[in-house]
Amino acid sequence: MTTSSYTHRLDPQLRAQSEAIYSALGMSLGTAINVFLKKSVAVGGFPFDVRLDSPNRETVEALLEAEKTAKNPAVPAMSVEDALMELKR
Repeated sequence: MTTSSYTHRLDPQLRAQSEAIYSALGMSLGTAINVFLKKSVAVGGFPFDVRLDSPNRETVEALLEAEKTAKNPAVPAMSVEDALMELKR
């Protein structure tokens, strides 16, 4: 079998972390990359789900507001049931 080379720049920390993981699995980073590519060809794309998992701006703002509220000692703690009752008023 003939092989070809492919050079790619990697973040050194990402490379070290990846090499540690694949070494623990008994393979080199090159072998892991070949496994990934072979699986990609077999399934016709990424061998896992790829999507944007980032929350949108509105969600981030709501999370930050909730975090600020939770840390505020002036805001009384309440149960979920009490909070739902408060929303219904």
